Amino acid sequence: MRQALIAATDALRAAKVEDPRLDAELLLAEATGWDRARLAAEPEAELPPAAGRRFGEMVRRRLRREPVAYIVGRRGFRHLELAVDPRVLIPRPETELLVELALERRPGRLLDVGTGSGAIALAVASELPGCEVVATDASPAALEVAQANAERLGLADRVVFHEGTLPPGDAGFDLVLANLPYVSEAEWPSLAPEVTQWEPREALLAGPDGLDAIRATVSALLPPSGRTCSRSARTSTTAIGGSSCGRSSSRTPGRTTTATGEGGWGLALEVGAGQADAVSGLMLDAGFARVESRRDLAGIERVVVGWLA
Repeated sequence: MRQALIAATDALRAAKVEDPRLDAELLLAEATGWDRARLAAEPEAELPPAAGRRFGEMVRRRLRREPVAYIVGRRGFRHLELAVDPRVLIPRPETELLVELALERRPGRLLDVGTGSGAIALAVASELPGCEVVATDASPAALEVAQANAERLGLADRVVFHEGTLPPGDAGFDLVLANLPYVSEAEWPSLAPEVTQWEPREALLAGPDGLDAIRATVSALLPPSGRTCSRSARTSTTAIGGSSCGRSSSRTPGRTTTATGEGGWGLALEVGAGQADAVSGLMLDAGFARVESRRDLAGIERVVVGWLA
């Protein structure tokens, strides 16, 4: 085991893989069926030939910069283990901020736009049993992955999936969560090969400034109708605050109250580094009364939340 692990680590390091030792351990654990603790406790154990062949093939795939999550076919998200493949983005830890918002607000009905593997929708359905969850994605292939995850996790009766951006009809959602494409064309060449060569491009790229998908979704939720709010209503704290500016609209996806008893419905968007101010402005211009941002563990303003009232 030790020699196989050392050789794989050296090869991955030479290929400029970001964390070669960790990736080698994860792949060896997958190939042998052992956990990493056992690998560490028994480094001199013999590597069975079949496991050695599996490990070799996995390392070759990783040397081509295929993400570990695609090689092993799964990724953890909160307490769930989700099946993933190149049809969907690999769930990131920062996306859990959207789920945490739902747990705080406890909405009666929730919409997850751009569900991908189903990570957000399935986590909310699992952790908020009383919440009705609807999930959408423009990609039929991604919806296949999400629905299969729902079936495998025993949550198929808890989430309704629709193709597209918004489900048909006025669903009356209390909270809308969206992890949309937000990579700009200029940023794309600087991303790691694991992203640019393997993850679905259409789920990442969003025009020259990375905001095309966000603009389209905000517009779909709140079509232009004249009145906008002052941009002074933006806050950068986790507390809900700002102006009392409102707007009238002939069409909104929300109810007048949330499960917390507070007025208005909310839209929460995951955004890229440096995009929070621009997205806040878009939401205030669209008519959201208050906007806040939430930071991830790296201190980046990662989620922008707008409240209609």
